[in-house]
Amino acid sequence: MKAFLVLEDGTVFEGTHFGAQKEVISEIVFNTSMAGYLEVLTDPSYAGQAVCMTYPLIGNYGVCKDDCESRKAWPDGFIVRELSRNYSNFRADYSIQEFLVENDVPGIAGIDTRALTKILREKGTMNGMITTNENYNLDEIIPKLKAYTTGKVVEKVTCKEKYEIKGSVSLMENGALSGSAKFDKEAFEAGKREMKPSLVKELNGKGKKVALLDYGAKDNIAYSLKLRGCDVTVYPAQTKAEEIIASNPDGIMLSNGPGDPKECTDIINEIKKLYDTEIPIFAICLGHQLMALATGADTYKMKYGHRGGNHPVKDLETGRVYISSQNHGYVVDMDKLDPKIAVPAFINVNDGTNEGLKYTGKNIFTVQFHPEACCGPQDSGYLFDRFIDMMNKKAAEVTK
Repeated sequence: MKAFLVLEDGTVFEGTHFGAQKEVISEIVFNTSMAGYLEVLTDPSYAGQAVCMTYPLIGNYGVCKDDCESRKAWPDGFIVRELSRNYSNFRADYSIQEFLVENDVPGIAGIDTRALTKILREKGTMNGMITTNENYNLDEIIPKLKAYTTGKVVEKVTCKEKYEIKGSVSLMENGALSGSAKFDKEAFEAGKREMKPSLVKELNGKGKKVALLDYGAKDNIAYSLKLRGCDVTVYPAQTKAEEIIASNPDGIMLSNGPGDPKECTDIINEIKKLYDTEIPIFAICLGHQLMALATGADTYKMKYGHRGGNHPVKDLETGRVYISSQNHGYVVDMDKLDPKIAVPAFINVNDGTNEGLKYTGKNIFTVQFHPEACCGPQDSGYLFDRFIDMMNKKAAEVTK
């Protein structure tokens, strides 16, 4: 079946339909990852957007539910050059076609994704429509495209009620610690976000207590904390700061998420209260932007954003450069940072934009990229260890 991608500037791409049978209007963005399409599809940060994969062949290793980053697929649409309807992977549960139908996501294949990406790079991110209607009317469609906004999508992706993930470490046969563990497939299919290693040593409350604010959190954030022994309590995005503080956590984690950070006004007000405590805080992506806004800084929309698993970021303290996974269309404005509150900690090597902040006189650091990345480079996973060290030092100060 024919399908069409119509952009708000009037450009039309013709391809073939796959996935769910529906018409959608969405913000069109591109991702430069060469692998990890399932992780892209299940990243809640893509809510309100349709994703174009720049790598030409998608679907060749199928879909393995153990690799999903959340309970469902979140993009409004999926755009690829060549779709592999046959997959080869002993771990795969089914095809990407079946996965998209199950998750009600339409797709278009066979278009020139390089040409589409060039348009988005030159003109900036724009809205578009995926349709199978061959009798589409541009005069009717374009005004609708220009009027589309993603809206307050954090409310759409956050968990409905709080839940707990107990800290544990997996063990190898010789008793040594191992980082190998996987998601509980039955729990995943039931819509729960809990991980269950096959061989595990429970820490029985001996690990650090972390409150994770879910603004659209990828499962691997909680998983990364769990493997470091942390007991994680995941809270809905609209949770009041007083409830978080009353739980007496050792640390607070602010997650990634979708949309314009400035629309999260109620959340920003609660983060202000968390900032005023002495509790160690680590924030990723949207959480990084929200903390900046809560402390008087500003954010702006980028021309086409950073989305992919190959973005170099520089640690300004050590001078080292790490390859990172990223997914954001907004960035903190470094020109409006008050050094008495926060200073840049990371920058993007490609364009010099801000990639992280260190808060002056506070146990708070934030990053724009994804140190928990999976599938993706895990070069910056050490930041979770830095968070653990921060919590340990704070606990040591309290006991003195």
